[in-house]
Formats: sequence, structure tokens, C-alpha cells
Amino acid sequence: MLDRDFCEFLEFELCKAFANAENNDIKSLWCDGILLAVTADSYSQKHINDNRQATLKAFIGTDGQSEYDLILKFGNKALSRYARQLDIKHCIPIQHKINWFNIDVEKKKIEIQLD
Repeated sequence: MLDRDFCEFLEFELCKAFANAENNDIKSLWCDGILLAVTADSYSQKHINDNRQATLKAFIGTDGQSEYDLILKFGNKALSRYARQLDIKHCIPIQHKINWFNIDVEKKKIEIQLD
């Protein structure tokens, strides 16, 4: 389920992942919040099932204040849990796993791949 609790959990997991990054530019970043979009339609079960992703807003940077588009991509496990209205926090890869997020600081975009 995409809700405030999930967004706060993801925010803290991103901060841990940034801190453990090998790239010093990423290591200096932190996340100061994640927001859901204004319209709930973009988080409906049908939308997520059809598109396998959702777009959120994240505030990231060395000061945590730059607005980023956050693309949350749903893997099979996350898609199944979301369809059953179960918690998807368990689908966020552990912060030591490589390649679960891709960040472009110039385009202000981050993509996160859920399991």
C-alpha cells in the first residue's frame, strides 16, 4: 500500500543507501521527504497493475531540498502484494544491495526498483 507510512520508510531507506554508496557524489545526498501525487488515481490497483510503476515526489540533495521525480517500479513480489493490499515495505531491497535505485542529479530523477 502506498501511504504516508511507506513514504517515510522509503525516505529512511534511501538515506541509508546514499550513505553506503561507493560514489562520493551520491554519498553526500540525503532525502528529506517523499510525497504522493495529488490524485489518488495514479495509485489505484488498476493503474499500478497496468503500468507496473507509480510516480512520486522526493526531496533529495546535499541539503535534502531539491525536488525530484521518483519513479517507483514494481517487481512481481511488490505487484502481487499491492494487488492484495498488503504492506510493500518488505519489497524495498536492503540498502547494501546494488542497483535498486538509479539517480540522475542533473535531470532530478530517481528510479527505485522494488522486488
